[in-house]
Amino acid sequence: MEQEFERILDKLATSTRSPRGRFSKANSWILLEKRLPHLQRRILSLHTMAGAAAVAVLCVLGWWAYYMFAPVPLQTVSTLAETRTITLPDQTEIVLNRYSSLTYPERFRGKDRKVQLQGEAYFEVSKDAAHPFKVEAGAIIVQVLGTHFNVEAYPEDTQVKTTLLEGSVSVSLIGKAEESLILSPNESAIYNKDKKSLTLHTENNASEEIIWRNGTLLFKSIPLQEIVRQLSNAFHTDIRIEDADLQNYRMTATFSDGETLEEILSLLCRNQKFEYTKTNDIITITQKLN
Repeated sequence: MEQEFERILDKLATSTRSPRGRFSKANSWILLEKRLPHLQRRILSLHTMAGAAAVAVLCVLGWWAYYMFAPVPLQTVSTLAETRTITLPDQTEIVLNRYSSLTYPERFRGKDRKVQLQGEAYFEVSKDAAHPFKVEAGAIIVQVLGTHFNVEAYPEDTQVKTTLLEGSVSVSLIGKAEESLILSPNESAIYNKDKKSLTLHTENNASEEIIWRNGTLLFKSIPLQEIVRQLSNAFHTDIRIEDADLQNYRMTATFSDGETLEEILSLLCRNQKFEYTKTNDIITITQKLN
């Protein structure tokens, strides 16, 4: 190694026309030793910077791992005798009907945007083709990319109804995505809880399905049994029809926001063949006695 060092010094001296003695082995080692502390400090500084950078990278990776894999807190919004508008983290807008609840994460993460509904809600979903929006309502899943639709899924009802106003949605039973129904505007998918069946229906005017958003109750030539169901959900009250003959009695009426249940029932009973009584918070509709 010494011979190689001397050879390099001879070559350097020749190329630079420098005095050979200045670059002798002994003098060169002296110069090198004088510079070593500075080089060591520089190397130490580089090691310190590299260590700090490594710590910073580990912190970022740790935060990212926590953000991606830690459970996302869920929150639930519920209504009583009022409707309420909710804006989700993805800017999807939802109008929640009376006595309904919606559960959703504080932030959407993963490939799906999933929420749980109990009651009724109207959805205007923000479009995001890479992240389908899913509504879980009892035994069904409604999946969309971006569209306007209504879901009615009160626990006490015998059916869950999804009505499409704009765009396209897929409705299926949980765990049976291959048996889904694809809806077009003015179509509804109705799930019968007793029969566990999903059927397709055509609506004359789907916009009437969401008239409840401004507090209006619209009964358009529908059976009294259906009117009672809607009133029970709207006022969170147990209403029963005692006589089976009255269940299919059809009526047409419109009631605006602010009218009480007693006012509505009194108007419905006026000049009709039935009446109602209230006992221990239970309302019973019976035929009028002649």
